[in-house]
Amino acid sequence: MKKFKFQLETLLKVTRMKKEDIEVKFAEVSRKLEDQKAHLQLLLNEMEQGQRDYESLSQEGTKVTVGKLMSFNRFFAWKREQIDMQRSFILQTQGEKQKRLRELMEVMSYLKSIEQLKEKRWREYQEQAMQEEQKFLDELGLQLTMRARREAAS
Repeated sequence: MKKFKFQLETLLKVTRMKKEDIEVKFAEVSRKLEDQKAHLQLLLNEMEQGQRDYESLSQEGTKVTVGKLMSFNRFFAWKREQIDMQRSFILQTQGEKQKRLRELMEVMSYLKSIEQLKEKRWREYQEQAMQEEQKFLDELGLQLTMRARREAAS
């Protein structure tokens, strides 16, 4: 009997490579999302520090000039703008991560179906090989029995 050969082996290999590529992209976007969240936390911490600085300045009892008030106001507006932009980036990256996850789930499902088909074909091949072996053994047994009968008859 000829050696087992899965006809869709090339498709299986290509699908595995595609899965690995999507896994890499998913990992990259996950890392990017974590970096963006860390940057957002840094911006929020800077905003809190600015608020503490403003509160401590106003509690010292010193006169707060209009220039300092405007400076703090510009700083807070700038930080709010940075925080809003960062939150927007995070939402965008979360959407990209979801997209990559869907792609990964689809390719994994497709890969699983191909692997199941390969397993089925392998089992069928093994069954056929066992049937052929059994047929050969039956024929061999029949020939030996016939030979023994002829020798006993002569």
